[in-house]
Amino acid sequence: MRAEYSAGREVPAQGSVFAYGAAAGLLADRLFGDPRRGHPVAAFGRAAGAVERVLWRDHRGWGALHAVVCAGGTAGAAALVARGVRGRGAMSVALTAAVTWTVLGGTSLGREARAVGGALAAGDVEVARERLPHLCGRDPEALDEGQIARAVVESVAENTSDAVVGALVWGALGGVPGLVAFRAVNTLDAMVGHRSPRLLRFGWASARLDDVAGCPGARLTAVLAAVAGGAPARALEAVRRDAGRHPSPNAGPVEAAFAGALGVRLGGTLAYGGRVEHRPVLNGGGRPVEVADIERAVRLSHRVGVLALGVCVGGRLLAGRLLGRRGR
Repeated sequence: MRAEYSAGREVPAQGSVFAYGAAAGLLADRLFGDPRRGHPVAAFGRAAGAVERVLWRDHRGWGALHAVVCAGGTAGAAALVARGVRGRGAMSVALTAAVTWTVLGGTSLGREARAVGGALAAGDVEVARERLPHLCGRDPEALDEGQIARAVVESVAENTSDAVVGALVWGALGGVPGLVAFRAVNTLDAMVGHRSPRLLRFGWASARLDDVAGCPGARLTAVLAAVAGGAPARALEAVRRDAGRHPSPNAGPVEAAFAGALGVRLGGTLAYGGRVEHRPVLNGGGRPVEVADIERAVRLSHRVGVLALGVCVGGRLLAGRLLGRRGR
C-alpha cells in the first residue's frame, strides 16, 4: 500500500484505502448479498421516518430541513468515524469495506430479479406479481408476463446505477462519508421523494437532491452498459436519441443504454400507485422484452458493477497521484 507522510509519520494513501476497501466490499456483496439482520440502511430508514413524523409540514422548506438533518447528520457521523481511523491502514480499509458492503445492493437486486424471472419461466404469473414489489413500485395486478419482464429489466437497469455505480462514484469522490451520504440521499428519495399529495412539497428537496447525487453515476452506468453489452453503437444511439425524453433525468440514460445493449424495447405505459403513466419508448427498434432477458440484464448489471469499480478506483488513484505531484 503506497504511503504518504504527514507530520513526520507514515500514513496510507487514501486512494489505496479506497481501492482495497471498495474491492473487498464489492466482493462481500457478491458473496453474501445484503446483511440479513440489523441492516444499517434499514436503521437509517427508521430514524428518517421518526424525523419525518416530527418535521412534516406541507412545505418545501420543512422537507429541505428533513433532508439536511437525515442525510447531512448521517454523513457527518460517518466523517467523524472515518477521521478517527485515518492513518490506520488496516482499520481504514476495514471500515471502507464494511461501509461499501452495506451500501451496495447489486447481489440482492440480481436475486430479486431472478426470483421474478424464475416464477415467469415456470408459468406462475401470480407469484411473479407477488415478487415484483420487491423490485419496484409498479402496480403488478394488471401486468401480463411480458409487462412484468419489462418492469424487471427496467428496475435492474435503474438500480444498477442507484445501488452500485452511484455509490462507488461517491465513494471515490468522498470516501466513507461519500458512500454513506449517497445511500442516505437515495433512501430518502425512496421514502419521501414520490409525488403523492402528502409528499409532493415535503419530498421535493429529497427528490431533487437525489437527482443531483445520481447524475454522475447514471452517466457512468450508461457508458459502461454500452461498453459491456456487446453493442456499444446501438446502446449509445439509444441514449442519444431517447434518454432525454424520459421523465427521470437519471433513469433515462441508464434504461436507454440497457435497452440498446440488450436489443430490447423499454418504456411505454405503466402504472404507479393507482395512476397510469405513458412514458416514451426507449430503443424503439428493439424487440419486446422476453423472460430470458431478465437473466441477460442481471449479468449485464454485474459486469457494469465490476467495470465501475475499476473506473472509480483508477480515477481515485490517478487523482491522488496528480494532487501529490502538485503538492510537491
